[in-house]
Amino acid sequence: MSSDDRSGLSCPLPISDYPHILLAHGGGGRLMHNLIEKIFIAAFGEENLESGHDGAVINPGSGRLAFTTDSYVVNPLFFPGGDIGTLAVYGTVNDLAMCGARPKYLSVGFILEEGLPTESLWRIALSMRDAADEAGVKIVTGDTKVVEKGKGHGVYINTAGIGVIDHDLNIGPESVIPGDVIILSGDIGRHGIAIMAEREGLSFETEIKSDCAQVANSVMKLIDGGIEVHCLRDLTRGGLATTMVEISRSSEARIEIKESLIQVREEVRGACEILGFDPLYVANEGRFAAFVREKDAEKALEIMRVKAADHEPCIIGKVTAAAGKMVILKSMIGSERILDMLSGEQLPRIC
Repeated sequence: MSSDDRSGLSCPLPISDYPHILLAHGGGGRLMHNLIEKIFIAAFGEENLESGHDGAVINPGSGRLAFTTDSYVVNPLFFPGGDIGTLAVYGTVNDLAMCGARPKYLSVGFILEEGLPTESLWRIALSMRDAADEAGVKIVTGDTKVVEKGKGHGVYINTAGIGVIDHDLNIGPESVIPGDVIILSGDIGRHGIAIMAEREGLSFETEIKSDCAQVANSVMKLIDGGIEVHCLRDLTRGGLATTMVEISRSSEARIEIKESLIQVREEVRGACEILGFDPLYVANEGRFAAFVREKDAEKALEIMRVKAADHEPCIIGKVTAAAGKMVILKSMIGSERILDMLSGEQLPRIC
């Protein structure tokens, strides 16, 4: 196997002997221990893993804790802009950030399918290591199981995360109030379309890359900057529209957003038109909406712009005092329509 371009390291597991994952790699014996030592410990380099225990003792410091868990079954495993490994780390880190928590520790559970190329697992492990380094979290414990060929899709990943809440804000739908301004962190729809294009073998004039990224650093900048954040939500399955509806129902508030202010890249919009999708409902993996006091809106935008690399945060709407818990979209031509959740699944297996 050739060395990984990002690390200069080659996989220490003797791939020539075991080019694919075997059922025995999950059997608790020598092969499983070699897999853990030569793939996961080698990639993550965390002393808690080296202890061999099934759990980790951690010292989170003072403050409240946030805890989350999620599972990742994306198809395909590798896609433009990321892979299942980066998705697993970023997704869990982002869930902690949406609670206003500083991500600290992750656990990871792998369900591997017999026949998975060992090189693919090594690539995924390195992606997770790099993503964890960027987000400032440590992968401290984990688990591995192997299932028979045909009983999985290469690899499924479960992650759990712990974060520290070291401020007094109560961030959630219950804190949303009339007058709050809604800030969207960037353009929407890239992840879902990138996955669909890769899965179906579709090609467009311009390659569409997933927006897969961690948003925790941006969220922490807002909190550290003194912004009174009332609610945060990452725009994953169901996209922007579903997120707004969920918050409206939970907070019993009326939300109004303007279509003209929502950024959708031309290549994404064109792909949505071809495939029959509404970009408002297409999944994202590196975007979030923030509900903040109107007096803090411009300062919040300035803070978020510092962390934005290839996207531009913008104000897309507000919470009004009008009666009725609903989401109103003001269209490009000035008409209004009520947004609701989809009745079915639009894009299966996007995370």
